[in-house]
Formats: sequence, structure tokens, C-alpha cells
Amino acid sequence: MLPDTLHKLPQAERFAYAKLLAFITRIDNELTIDEMAMFEQRLGTALLSPGQRKEIRSALKNPPSLEEALGGLGHESGRLALRDAVLMSAADGHVDEDEKAALLKIASHLGMDAKVVEELLQWVVRGYSWMQEGYDILNN
Repeated sequence: MLPDTLHKLPQAERFAYAKLLAFITRIDNELTIDEMAMFEQRLGTALLSPGQRKEIRSALKNPPSLEEALGGLGHESGRLALRDAVLMSAADGHVDEDEKAALLKIASHLGMDAKVVEELLQWVVRGYSWMQEGYDILNN
């Protein structure tokens, strides 16, 4: 689990965070097992009510617009949502042009420079390499 403060944020911001992740999962019109696993893991961290979890899961079929998803984010929840949107985008092993464009729009909405998206993408690659090292150790 990623160390963060998501569970400490107001419930409305955690719900907006989850809506943004639902939007990200559907940009490429497919939902892979890896994306779903990442989504469920991050949804668990958000500690939403059962009703909100049900609503967010239905958003996987009918995702909100980017503007709607960005609407309820605060400063901290927006930053965490950008980080996790990058993770979600890379979960299937590829960040396509539409996903990257959405990530750049999110960063812009948050008043962040585009280089933050590139740095987060590099962070994800390093993280996946680190995880692969663990599997390699176990398989030797």
C-alpha cells in the first residue's frame, strides 16, 4: 500500500478522488485485470461508504467527464489523485496518448507543471522495476 494521507481527507474529496480514477480507467475503453486490481486497491484506501463504493463501481461502466471528476478535488486530494491516475494509466503496461493528455489536463487543473507528469511516469517505471526485482529474488 502506498503511504499517503488519503484516508484522512474529507469524505467528499475521497469520493471525487475515486471518480477521477474511474474516469482514468475508461479512457482507452478497456478495463484490464491489472487496472481493476489497482482501482480496487486504491478504492480500499479511500475508505468510502458502501453506497459510494457502489456508485463508483457503476462509474466504471459510465465514467464521469474529466471536468466532473475534477470538480470536487481539493489541494491534497488532487495531488494524490494525479499520482494514482498515473499509476492507473500505467497499470496495463502502456500509457497511451489519450491517457497522457488526460494526465496533463489534471496537472494543469491543479496548477502543476507538465514535468510533474513525466516525473511521476518515471517513478512508476522505477517502482515496477523494484517490484520485478522481488519476483526475481523469489524465483532464483
